[in-house]
Amino acid sequence: MSDSRAEDRAAIKAVMVDSYKAWEAGDADGMVARYTADATAIVTGSLRNSRDSIRENMALGFAGPLKGSSISNDLLSIRFVGRDGAIVVSESGILFAGQTEVPDAGKVNCTWVLEKRDRRWMIAAYHNSPVLSPGQVGSALVGSL
Repeated sequence: MSDSRAEDRAAIKAVMVDSYKAWEAGDADGMVARYTADATAIVTGSLRNSRDSIRENMALGFAGPLKGSSISNDLLSIRFVGRDGAIVVSESGILFAGQTEVPDAGKVNCTWVLEKRDRRWMIAAYHNSPVLSPGQVGSALVGSL
């Protein structure tokens, strides 16, 4: 195993790029190819508790409202947790067919948890939450108490 975090960063970025390329192709199998079998995803308040569940939901989306869509993703940080764990933070949004820019209301903050299994980085968990303006953040915090 390499001690180079630069190599790990590049490998993690490649996992995400490959997943987004599969999204753009409408390929649910390819999109989850680097998810662990026991991966979890929390998206729009719903829990998807396995790679199979995530794939099934994506296939339904690609056949319906996500058909022809792609992802805009701005990688904000990669933080390593031990030798075989990483937390990735990004700002993303879905570009629906015909869109060239994600509207502010469609932007989400994303947290990805990756782990290295058998020398390959895999997505173990994903969660997103809408990007809020500074004024909305205070209201959201008060509303969650």
